[in-house]
Amino acid sequence: MKIQTLDDVETEEKTVLMRADFNSPIDPATGEITDSTRIRGHVETVNDLADAKLVILAHQGRPGDSDFVTLEQHAEILNGLVRQAVEYMPDILGPAAKAAIRDLSEGEVLVLENVRFLSEEVLNRPPEVQKETMLVKSLTPLCDLFVNDAFAAVHRSQPSIVGFPMVMPSVAGRLMQKEIEVLENVLEGDRRPQIFVLGGAKFNGALGLIKHVLEHGIADKVLVSGVIGNLFLIGRGYELGKSCEFIEQNASHKLIDEAKALIAEYGNRIETPVDFAVGADGGRVEHTVNDLPDEHQIFDIGEGTIAIQSREIRNAGTIVANGPPGRFEDPEFELGTKSLLSAMVGTRGHTVIGGGHVIAAAAKYHIADGIYYVSTGGGAMMEFLSGKELPALTALKMAAERQR
Repeated sequence: MKIQTLDDVETEEKTVLMRADFNSPIDPATGEITDSTRIRGHVETVNDLADAKLVILAHQGRPGDSDFVTLEQHAEILNGLVRQAVEYMPDILGPAAKAAIRDLSEGEVLVLENVRFLSEEVLNRPPEVQKETMLVKSLTPLCDLFVNDAFAAVHRSQPSIVGFPMVMPSVAGRLMQKEIEVLENVLEGDRRPQIFVLGGAKFNGALGLIKHVLEHGIADKVLVSGVIGNLFLIGRGYELGKSCEFIEQNASHKLIDEAKALIAEYGNRIETPVDFAVGADGGRVEHTVNDLPDEHQIFDIGEGTIAIQSREIRNAGTIVANGPPGRFEDPEFELGTKSLLSAMVGTRGHTVIGGGHVIAAAAKYHIADGIYYVSTGGGAMMEFLSGKELPALTALKMAAERQR
C-alpha cells in the first residue's frame, strides 16, 4: 500500500479524528439498529487508539430516508464493545462539540452527531474543494491526526472522507488496512481457480467489474444469478418474459449491449443460469431456460444452476461473492442463496463476501463465521476490484507523500 497506517504514527496523548462507517440497518417501526456489524468492525481501531483522545465522525442514512437518524444508539453500542468510555455529542461544529473535544482526556472517545446532518457532507466534490468546507476548517485546528477507517465509504468524495487528508497528517485505520490487504490479495490471484459469484439487482457496477476481472485475468470464471443473471440471459439471446420488464425499466439499452458484448467475448467464462424458480400456483415452480419466456417473475435460480455453481465454488481457490441469487427473504425462494453460501462455507478456498444483502443472508443462516472475510462495503469492494480510482485512497496517498 502507498498509504500510511497506524503503524507509521505516534498517537499517545494526541487528539485523533477518526472517520468511521457506522451506517447500519434500522427497523422502520422501532427506529432501532438491527445489525451492528459495521460498528463492531471498528473495534480494533478504537482499541488501538486507547492512548489517544478520540473523536469519531460517522454517518447514518441519507436525508429524507427513514434511516436518517442520530448516532446516539451507535455510540451506546460502541461503548459496550471497546475498552474506553464512549460519549455521544448531539452536535458537530457548534460550541458544545468544540468544548467537548477540548475537554477530552486520554482514553476517552467522543462520537459526534451524524455528519450527514451537514448539507455540505452529501456533496461529492474534489478534495481541493472539500478542504475548504466548514467541517474541515472547524475540526482541523482541534485535532492532531486524521484516521480514515470507513472502507464502505471509500468511493465517496465527501468532506469527512477526502477533506482532512488535504490539511493534516492522515492514515488508514485497522479496518481500512485489512480490507485493502484482503482485496489486494484477490487482485494478485495467488489461489486459483479464482471465481466471482455475482447476484442481486445492482447491475450497473457489476458489468464494469465483470469486464475488468475477465479482461485482466483476475477471475477465471464469473457465475451470475439474480437480476444480473437475467441480464446476461438476455445477452445470450433469451426472451425472459415477465422478468424482462424490471430490466427494461432499470437498465439502459447500453447496459444490455454491454452484456451482449461480454457474452460474445467471454461467454465460456461467464456461467449463466440453466434454470430458475418463479412464483406460480401458490408456491415455487422451477423451469429450465428452454421454457423461456415465462409469464411469471423469476425469484431464484433453480436446482440445476445451484448444483453447477456449488460445484464451481467447492473447486475454487478463491471465491468473491456480492449479491444474493434470489429473494432469500421469502422462504419459497431462499434455496439458491442458502445453497451457494453453504457451498462457500464447505470449500477449502478463500471466500470473500461483500454487500448488505449477501451479508444479511449469511447472518440469517448463521454461517458468517465460516466465511474467510466479510467486507464491510459492497459498492466499495466492487469498485476497488474494478480497478477504479477511489477518492478516499487517493487522498490518503497524497497525505502519505506529503508526510514522507
